[in-house]
Amino acid sequence: MTNFFIIPGLGNSGEAHWQTWFEKSGPNFLRIEQKEWDAPLCTDWITRIENSLANYDLSSVVLIGHSLGCATIAHWANYYQKQVKGALLVAPSDLEAPAYDFPAVGFDPIPRDKLNFKTIVVASEDDPWVSFERATRFANNWGSELVNIGNAGHINTASGFGPWPVGLDILKRLI
Repeated sequence: MTNFFIIPGLGNSGEAHWQTWFEKSGPNFLRIEQKEWDAPLCTDWITRIENSLANYDLSSVVLIGHSLGCATIAHWANYYQKQVKGALLVAPSDLEAPAYDFPAVGFDPIPRDKLNFKTIVVASEDDPWVSFERATRFANNWGSELVNIGNAGHINTASGFGPWPVGLDILKRLI
């Protein structure tokens, strides 16, 4: 059985967010809770991933990141050098962009190394937190398949992404 670990971005993913909808789709979908959602430290977030995965066969694990959660997964992979089954990276925020002024410490620079497991980056052409060009560069650096879903904003609740069956279909490519 595949175990899916959800890694939200800043502020967590609210009740109407697609990540919460994914979480409710089965008992093998688990959210990694962070102790600080609004002013996170990268080291804390990657340690929380590491601790959450400790009792699982990593070959059965798929990570599901959104926004800052994508950079967190890349940092975790870079730091711990472990291999999971795969990762779905949706709307990876560009923490190096001047407009990104959230209090997130230690997440930049964004890792540019190829991830040692299968990944899919899902990006929007009009995401306010990452240009499509930068999302494409992240995907290329990480060795990810890139899925362009057109004009979909930040692929979050504000952009109309609650239930997201297409997202679950994309996730199935990793299993």
